[in-house]
Amino acid sequence: MLPSFLKRSLLFEIVILMTSSTFSSLFKIFTFTLPLWFRFGTTSGQLSPSFYSLTCPMVTPIVTAEVTSAILQESRMGASLLRLHFLDCFGCDASVLLDDTEDFTGEKSASQISNSARGFDVIDTIKTQLELQCPGVVSCADILSAAAQASVVALGGPSWSVTFGRRDSTTASLSAANSDIPLPTSSLSDLISSFASKGFTTNEMVALSGAHTTGEARCTNFRDHLYNENNIDPSFATSLKANCPSSGDDNNLSPLDASSKIFDNRYYNDLINQNGLLHSDQELFNGGSTDAQVRTYGSNPSIFFRDFASAMLKMGNVGAITGQNGEIRVNCRRAN
Repeated sequence: MLPSFLKRSLLFEIVILMTSSTFSSLFKIFTFTLPLWFRFGTTSGQLSPSFYSLTCPMVTPIVTAEVTSAILQESRMGASLLRLHFLDCFGCDASVLLDDTEDFTGEKSASQISNSARGFDVIDTIKTQLELQCPGVVSCADILSAAAQASVVALGGPSWSVTFGRRDSTTASLSAANSDIPLPTSSLSDLISSFASKGFTTNEMVALSGAHTTGEARCTNFRDHLYNENNIDPSFATSLKANCPSSGDDNNLSPLDASSKIFDNRYYNDLINQNGLLHSDQELFNGGSTDAQVRTYGSNPSIFFRDFASAMLKMGNVGAITGQNGEIRVNCRRAN
């Protein structure tokens, strides 16, 4: 069963969308007559929560309704959409959404994206709805950012004011995706360096790692931690081995924390108890410089929520394309 707040959230958003349909045709006429510079926002290169306030005011309700509906159908989808934003926002340009073609190799075959990234269909559905409301206005990069926030809120986590105005890339980099995205085998120093290269402090890295309070991981990503490392609680390890044998069944899933269907601070308490599923997770509490912050988040969920929301807002700025650069894709899976 999903938390009751998910059902209430979905009902609320459906009511909003039903109400919005009564003026959708008038809105389309209004946006069509706006000058081009006004329709597509400013070209100053700055992101703003009000970027679409006149050109596509229904963007947030549409994203929220579709995300909430998707989570009701599959509780794991919230974590998947949050991860999709993270995978993209080591350069927030929607490059992660581009499909491979005969003469182009995108990022979907990268080691940390292939067999891991999910939620592309949900992004497609949101894009279709937004193109009906305000064609050619909302970027796929902005959809990813808004969907991540909507997912966290739907799962009971903190909210933040999503900024808009990103534009979409026309290409992608498989090599950058392979080199930039942290691995589940990363050490603490690897994690610190990886996030620092994108402008994040160590404290922000620990806060963003709390995204692992929801979702699941494949056996292949935690097998070595399970069988070959000693910083894992023996009883916890035993409970996982039936679903993750020493060989085979690579794609079997286990929850990233003990309350993986909601967004809370359980992840940090699991680390304190040596119940971190991934090697990289347990590195945050392993006698190193981040132990104290893990303890703080484990005992103070409000501090974690505050820091996570702040770090997510900052993450949305990483590598963002703005102004007249890039494009607004019609189809998120391919460049125009």
